[in-house]
Amino acid sequence: MTERATWTVTTHDWSADLDREHLAAIRARADVYGAGGRRHLILEVLAYADEEAASIGRTGRAVVTALPDGSVSVADDGRGTDTRVDEHGHVVRKPVMATKDVRFFDAADAPTLPDGLPRRGMSTVAALSEVLVHENHRATGAWSQTYRHGIPDGALHGVPERGTSGTTVTFRPDPVIGEPTELVGSDLVAFPWLVVELR
Repeated sequence: MTERATWTVTTHDWSADLDREHLAAIRARADVYGAGGRRHLILEVLAYADEEAASIGRTGRAVVTALPDGSVSVADDGRGTDTRVDEHGHVVRKPVMATKDVRFFDAADAPTLPDGLPRRGMSTVAALSEVLVHENHRATGAWSQTYRHGIPDGALHGVPERGTSGTTVTFRPDPVIGEPTELVGSDLVAFPWLVVELR
């Protein structure tokens, strides 16, 4: 086990699990970060899954399911969100939902998603959702955490392993997040490392 402060920052800073100021800034500008509606939030999640598939060099699969309460679930078969054990023996997951993506957030050269809007990172999805559940399965275990507007409800907790790796993100956007709500056909083939299925 190593000191958490020494962990290399690639996409997110491991030193903090929660950045309330960052989440509040997103919510204060929901008209900007929520532009593109629920469709854009789904695309943010798919972009992360595509990136994970690319990192292990194989085509991944993601299933997007619309739920009756307005929530949407995006389940992929990637390697699962990076999860480590700190110097105190605590399980720590990379804080993708509650802290800034250091590569994209407000970067002038942020890549665009299929809707033509810039990629901001997973924290925009969490901050603009009434509730979000992030479950991930890795070779070393499986964990889940629930967020409300990006703020964790409680600690990361273990869940039964399913025998395969992957991540499932289920979120219900704020009512202020409007149209468009659905992916379009071109979105399904926009991610080079991902096969996207709608249900």
